[in-house]
Amino acid sequence: MSTKNHDPQVHGLFSSPVAFQHLFDEIPHGVFLVDRQRRIVAVNSAFEALTGFSREQVRGIFCAHVVRNTICQQHCPVLPNSGEGVGECPAGNIISSDRKKIPVRINLAPIYDLSGECQGYLETIEDLRASEIWDWERIHTEKFSHLIGSCSEMQRIFQIIPMIGQTDSSVLITGETGTGKDLIAEAIHLASDRAKGPFIKVNCGALPETLLESELFGHQKGAFTGATESKPGRFRLAHNGTLFLTEIGDLPLNLQTKLLSFLDDKVVYPLGGSKGVKVNVRVVAATLRNLEQMVHLGVFRSDLLFRLNVVRLHLPPLREREGDIRLLLDQFLRTIAVQFKKHITGYSEDALRELLSFPYPGNVRELRNIVEYAVNICQGAKIQLNQLPQYVLESKTPPPPPSVREEVMPHVPTASTEKLEMTWKSMEKKMILDALAQAKGKRNRAAEILGWGRSTLWRKMKEFGLDV
Repeated sequence: MSTKNHDPQVHGLFSSPVAFQHLFDEIPHGVFLVDRQRRIVAVNSAFEALTGFSREQVRGIFCAHVVRNTICQQHCPVLPNSGEGVGECPAGNIISSDRKKIPVRINLAPIYDLSGECQGYLETIEDLRASEIWDWERIHTEKFSHLIGSCSEMQRIFQIIPMIGQTDSSVLITGETGTGKDLIAEAIHLASDRAKGPFIKVNCGALPETLLESELFGHQKGAFTGATESKPGRFRLAHNGTLFLTEIGDLPLNLQTKLLSFLDDKVVYPLGGSKGVKVNVRVVAATLRNLEQMVHLGVFRSDLLFRLNVVRLHLPPLREREGDIRLLLDQFLRTIAVQFKKHITGYSEDALRELLSFPYPGNVRELRNIVEYAVNICQGAKIQLNQLPQYVLESKTPPPPPSVREEVMPHVPTASTEKLEMTWKSMEKKMILDALAQAKGKRNRAAEILGWGRSTLWRKMKEFGLDV
């Protein structure tokens, strides 16, 4: 290879020289050449696109300062005793010019002159982002095998969890009680770069207001009677990890203000302290309540809802998850039977028929409890009808539980129940009309805007006479 007018040329392959850079740019992976001192000599256009650095910017720069790869920091394969052999393909991450972490695989090969002496190295960088998205089944099996569901809504949620995990945006998970909001929150944590950090859960409805503020934000010694020592609080305990606030709808108004302040500046102010502490925490919240209605009623801050509602996931109730009941029955039977050291292979026909027709107002949690009860008392190889809980056998078709949009709010302003119900219905009707207008009449899109399942929207439209 020679250079003419500073443009490298390749000789000896064809009858006349060919432009090296053009040949180099045709390679679909990021490729770069370094000399023996590990300074970059040339890069191709795929390298520029991947890293965000131009060839003029990087020429003559040490490769580790440009690629910024975890492999370079830990054991550069060019250096002796690095632990990596030349020609191996270690996987790692690079940091692009806009500071995005990109999963890659590096391949390195030496370049020898005619006398057999090494003059430099050819390195290729394979972008693994596309293959990770394509290989969803493997990723799901490795990280989220405890999440079960074959219906389209659950599959969509499972598939976007890895993408949500790569950001630090706030997440709001809605759904009826027992739909698995805790599992989804933990799956988001496991899919993120924070997976090695703590996952801290706080139930906002489990503690009185005074204790909840101290539990979340911590307190200084002497901040109140009985505060004999300082306490860091859950936000600080979740540093470099995820804080999961379940039942966020039960958070008192004054703590909503304090949470909003944290989401804006990432600083925690403990009780009795004037100095804030900056923490690196991602917030995931969950609720079975209708936060939009609570905003209208003045018991939940609209600005906090906007800050939490960056990414919203709605978990459908089990009665709307076609085909998932049988999957869950079989999975829970296998795991619980192993746990209890019982050899139970399945359900009798009549028991299975009853279980498949039961409405499960408590959703997945209730289904699991029913299976656990049956495994406890089962003495044979199959669960029989008379080994199911009595209330399951006596149940015919009880009305479904209130949806997320219908859940009664706690501590509502003083008003008669009848008047409050009419207020909620009129609000709900207006919300549906607004969503339909925004969706230009497309019901599927309107359901997404409202955060409802399609069947919920159609049922509500029929109830309000809007299904004409």
